[in-house]
Amino acid sequence: MVLENKGVRTVTVITDRFTALARAQACALQKSGLAFLVIPHPLGGLKEAEVQAAVKVALERLSKQLAASAGKEAGACLPPEREIQPERLTFSDPQQAADYFYRQGWTDGLPVVLPTEKALEEFLRHAGTRQPQEVIGRMPPRWADVTVEKVAVNCILAGCLPEYLPVVLAGVEAVLDPRFNLNGVQSTTHPCGVLLIVNGPAAGKLEINAGHNCFGQGWRANATIGRAMRLILQNIGGGVPGLLDKSTMGQPGKYSYCVAENEAESPWPPFHVERGYPREASTVTVVAAEAPHNVNDHGSTDAEGILTTIAGTMATTGNNNLYHQGDAFLFLGPEHAATIAGDGWSKEDVRRFLFARARVPASKMSPGQLAHIKSWLPDAAGYVDENQTIGICREAADLNILVAGGAGKHSAWIPTFGLSYSVTRPIA
Repeated sequence: MVLENKGVRTVTVITDRFTALARAQACALQKSGLAFLVIPHPLGGLKEAEVQAAVKVALERLSKQLAASAGKEAGACLPPEREIQPERLTFSDPQQAADYFYRQGWTDGLPVVLPTEKALEEFLRHAGTRQPQEVIGRMPPRWADVTVEKVAVNCILAGCLPEYLPVVLAGVEAVLDPRFNLNGVQSTTHPCGVLLIVNGPAAGKLEINAGHNCFGQGWRANATIGRAMRLILQNIGGGVPGLLDKSTMGQPGKYSYCVAENEAESPWPPFHVERGYPREASTVTVVAAEAPHNVNDHGSTDAEGILTTIAGTMATTGNNNLYHQGDAFLFLGPEHAATIAGDGWSKEDVRRFLFARARVPASKMSPGQLAHIKSWLPDAAGYVDENQTIGICREAADLNILVAGGAGKHSAWIPTFGLSYSVTRPIA
């Protein structure tokens, strides 16, 4: 059938590359009768004549579909699938079990740790007062219930230690905050992964790396906490690559993306204190983040020199932050941070400088892309300033600054999905 609103029949228009996502969303939201008009992909980047031709064909098909669809059911939505429902499974050997999990689509392609009953009991002991069947929320785009037990199962699969569970639970609560826009993050064509940033005593206690190679390999806590979040997004939320996760290219951070702030070598208050938490609290912040973009400056000896280099790295024409929504992140290496703070600069000074200097000349934007971005903005009048440049954030406050990494004259600029704001939650 076609859904009716006061007698008006409606049809939802989608492209053929997003049919599975649209039907899964309709099913999860109990709109299984929603009718779809499927048109060829893509929509973006078409020339005007091509758009006019496509619209003409679509309107003709829409008229026929509306006339013919009264009283008929729309195409069946895709049912929720691939979600791990805790149950007893018996295998003759571990390899058979690992192969079974892979065939079910419950892994990220890498080997997993098998979630035995004994392991699950141990993990749940680290859930505090939370009960196994407690529902934390519903996770899009499948909109399945997230329970403490399901989170624990995915932590085991990822190779976590039991004491990591509270960090992951806090991260799950954070991504379910509406400000994070997890539905968009899970189904976008953008390559964002969910970056978890841990602050406070928990980072040291759990040995979450904040120093050398902090975004790289070698640390169990970073690797498995980040991986647990990815498996939860896939196995509970339905973010299966190519099916509901529509990222065009993806990036390695979608396997695992977790770091701690290097509070010991930061010349400024830690990030979670800026967010209103006491220094002795432990928190996790979630960010819909691209991969880190390295900033190499071995030559500058003062704050302005280093920040000029960083501003040039940030001012690129292809990042989503140019859409002036969401926030972005800059991780300063300890040596760069020491030089900047040594010149008397605060984080607020850094934000103001970069907001003024990290700007893209409008002449470097194609007319089509510039018009497209403006079409997203509620008020596009001031998008290009009097100097014909465009800022990478809506305002200076949208740029978050942290310290991470080890020795060396490097920092990292991390653009984000843009249609999402980072969220911080305390770790119980």
